[in-house]
Amino acid sequence: MDLQADLKWIHQELDNVKDPTLIELFKNMLKYRKKAPSERISIEQYNKEINESIAQIERGEFYTHQEVKERIKQWGKQ
Repeated sequence: MDLQADLKWIHQELDNVKDPTLIELFKNMLKYRKKAPSERISIEQYNKEINESIAQIERGEFYTHQEVKERIKQWGKQ
């Protein structure tokens, strides 16, 4: 596939995503991809991200290991 075809496919797939956790994952992936590999975040940013993750866990916004395994199995069936 060429780049334009890949981008078109990605857009089409994203239009069908309804899972808010998956949307958040994509958002964070795109947001943080711009950092250079050697660029370090501040301790304040690190602690903020840890605290946000803890809050998500406390709200029950996570997948168990078994749930992740089941979700991965579904990827191959699509």
